[in-house]
Amino acid sequence: MTLTNAQAIIAGASGLVGDELVHLLLNHDNISKVYSLSRRELPLHSKKLVQIVNPELRVTEWHDTNAQSAYGFICLGTTKKQAGSQYALEAVDLHLVKDVARTMKIVGVRHLVVISSLFANPYSPSHYLRTKGKMEQALSKMGFEHCIFVRPGPLKGDRAQPRADEKLVQETLAILHPLMLGPLKNLEPIPAEQVARQMVSLAFSAARHELPAVYRVSGRTLLDKPANTL
Repeated sequence: MTLTNAQAIIAGASGLVGDELVHLLLNHDNISKVYSLSRRELPLHSKKLVQIVNPELRVTEWHDTNAQSAYGFICLGTTKKQAGSQYALEAVDLHLVKDVARTMKIVGVRHLVVISSLFANPYSPSHYLRTKGKMEQALSKMGFEHCIFVRPGPLKGDRAQPRADEKLVQETLAILHPLMLGPLKNLEPIPAEQVARQMVSLAFSAARHELPAVYRVSGRTLLDKPANTL
């Protein structure tokens, strides 16, 4: 059964999917409080929102009056171009995500939902996809009741800081759309809001024990209507 009066913590609320996600959580009747873990304060105000601002995304203190957060959401990620090197990309997409997941485990998160990438694989020849795969491996072993990896293809939405490479991919795929058949359908761009809705739906499904302990949802499947509408 879906947990009512539950609390959630989200890392990466300033990103494309994270921004949609934090608004969904704040407006959801079953969520009583939302903790945002970010490097800078979000331009949001709500009685349900508690902002934890830390440059290293660490929770330095957690008061006994803070109930455990049943749900955890991680929407962190970068690109090699943004990070500047493969090493710097790993520092965010692997090591930072692992650190944040450990923090969430400490504050009581039972059902963790994480943004990964389509084709993530720890043995991929692609450094980016290999890093995402290693991240999934590491988080799967941390002992959460449920660890869910959402693997979207290209994302659609308005970023505060647009990515030129992402825009180019979207434009190219729009031209190639009629040719995208079979497995290529997974490359269809997905609205960030839809990904966020699926993340909330999957978290609730996990709380009802409808999913295995480690679960992955990829590509076009994310375009399906979420099981739990908001």
